[in-house]
Amino acid sequence: MSRTAAQAATGYTGVFGGRPDQVAGARHAIARHLAGHPAADDAALIISELAGNAVLHSKSAGQFFTVRARPDDTSLHLEVEDLGGPWEPAPRDTTRPHGLDVIQALTGPGNWGISGDSTGRTAWARLSW
Repeated sequence: MSRTAAQAATGYTGVFGGRPDQVAGARHAIARHLAGHPAADDAALIISELAGNAVLHSKSAGQFFTVRARPDDTSLHLEVEDLGGPWEPAPRDTTRPHGLDVIQALTGPGNWGISGDSTGRTAWARLSW
């Protein structure tokens, strides 16, 4: 097994500063870690969206957020954990998809979600192949 294939088969956890520039850092870290994995490109996009939400819409802004990827034989579980905070979803604008719409398009219904509250929140997605 090559180094990249072995790396893509293992889990990843990284902690990033709660700044907009760190969203790209999280995306690049996942892309590097999953190089050679069948879901690497979709995973990088999903992590970018979830990390961006953590920085923009949670108490992680100016603090930190945690990124995780856990592959198994048929799926890849992705998470971004933030420090929580108030969250009031905006009314849906059906003429302009939002990042969570993109995540649902990539994962399919029921394969993503958000749990937690004002003290901490985890947004997750599962990609299958």
